[in-house]
Amino acid sequence: MKRFIIITIEILICYLLQTTIFQWIALANVVPNLLLILTVSNGFLRGRKSGITVGFFCGLLIDLCFGKIIGLYAFIYMVIGYANGFANVVFERDDQIIPIILVGISDLFYFFLSYIFNFLLRGKLDIFFYFTRIGLPEIVYTLLISIFLLKLFYIVNKHLERAEKEEA
Repeated sequence: MKRFIIITIEILICYLLQTTIFQWIALANVVPNLLLILTVSNGFLRGRKSGITVGFFCGLLIDLCFGKIIGLYAFIYMVIGYANGFANVVFERDDQIIPIILVGISDLFYFFLSYIFNFLLRGKLDIFFYFTRIGLPEIVYTLLISIFLLKLFYIVNKHLERAEKEEA
C-alpha cells in the first residue's frame, strides 16, 4: 500500500512539474518528458508489471489532459514500461549508465510513435523536420534531466524495498 501511494505521488509530481515549471524553462520550445523517465525507472527497477502499470497511468494522465484520443499515450507508455521491464532481468539494478541509455532509446521510440499517430496519419510526411525541431531537442533535454531524476527514483525505490523487507 505504501508503494502504491508513493508511486501515485511520484506520477502527480512529475506531471505537475512537466506541465507547469518546466514549461517556463523550455529549451528549444520543448520540455523534458518526466513521466517517461518515471516509467523507464519503474520498469528498470521493478520489472515489467510495474513498468506497464506506471506507464498506463502516466499515459492516461497525458491522454486525459492533452490527448485527442483517449488511450493513445497510455498505450505508448505501457509499451515503453513493458519493454524496459525486460532490462530488470538482464542488467544490474545498481548500474547508473543503462537507465540513462534506456531513457534515450525510449524517448526516441516515443517520438516515432507520436509522429506516426499525430503527424504521419494526417499526411504530414516530413519526419526530419519534426525530428530536428521536436524530437532531438526533447531527447537531449530529457536525457539531461534524467541524470538527476533517475538517482532520486533509485533512492526512493531503495527506501521502499527496505521498508517492505522490514514489514515482512
